[in-house]
Amino acid sequence: MVSTSPTPSAGPSSLQRAVRTYLDHLVVERGLADNTLKSYRRDLRRYVGYLATEDVDDVAGISEAAVAGFLMALREGDQEHPPLSSGSAARTVVAVRGFHKFAVREGLALADPAAAVRPPAPAKRLPKALPLADIERILDAAGAPGTAPALRDRALLELLYATGARISEAVGLDLDDLDLDEGTVLLRGKGGKERIVPVGSYAREAVQAYLVRGRPALSSAGRGAPAVFLNVRGGRLSRQSAWSVLVKSADRAGVTADVSPHTLRHSFATHLLDGGADVRVVQELLGHASVTTTQVYTLVTVDNLREVYATAHPRALG
Repeated sequence: MVSTSPTPSAGPSSLQRAVRTYLDHLVVERGLADNTLKSYRRDLRRYVGYLATEDVDDVAGISEAAVAGFLMALREGDQEHPPLSSGSAARTVVAVRGFHKFAVREGLALADPAAAVRPPAPAKRLPKALPLADIERILDAAGAPGTAPALRDRALLELLYATGARISEAVGLDLDDLDLDEGTVLLRGKGGKERIVPVGSYAREAVQAYLVRGRPALSSAGRGAPAVFLNVRGGRLSRQSAWSVLVKSADRAGVTADVSPHTLRHSFATHLLDGGADVRVVQELLGHASVTTTQVYTLVTVDNLREVYATAHPRALG
């Protein structure tokens, strides 16, 4: 008599078993959060599905070309998945690279086919510079008029825009770092690297007004801190408080664009380049170790040039 019972389906492939072992490892040994584990499971399920279309079901049979092909498929998308951005594709590849490292370490494969496959570099995000009119409105709105904190806030924001200093560099200033007669300030950047930056007349006047009419009142509440910018207790102004000064001033000025601790620094660099400054000079002013870091600002100015060209050249559009 012929049996009518269904034929048992094939069990999981060696690749699927290896992925399950890796996911168990992430739970037991690494204790990943549920959301992170779900992301790994989703990414590796998609990886296994892609490899199935390439007739690969054994972890030892995965080639570097197959991993690179998966990365390309992520960027191109398919009927079931939209194309991924470089950042999202890179996060997916992290799961794949972790799986293959685990497979080699556990003896499931002899070589790591993902080792030489580099995730796509994230797109460079252009710094957000404010128009000069918005900068001036923010400066004018700094602090409540006639108070010591108002003089401090105006001096702080003027100095940030005049020098391109990071907020941490500005609040780290001591009185000995200022040379208002020469119109310079000594900034200490990342890694303790020092640079001397010129200070424009508007910032010099604002800082001088604060030192004469505002700082003494703040200093009297403390113990004679050497910091240039003091809080109401006479201690050094914190980075968070300085950030709050900028955000509140922007709010009072009615500037609706996003304002971050780096807004004035970005604007400083972009406005200099728009005015014709050499990128290497801006590099020195910003304290960048490499000119490559500074060159992202040139992308902003190229966009500005395109806009000016499009509106000014008689045969730019048509």
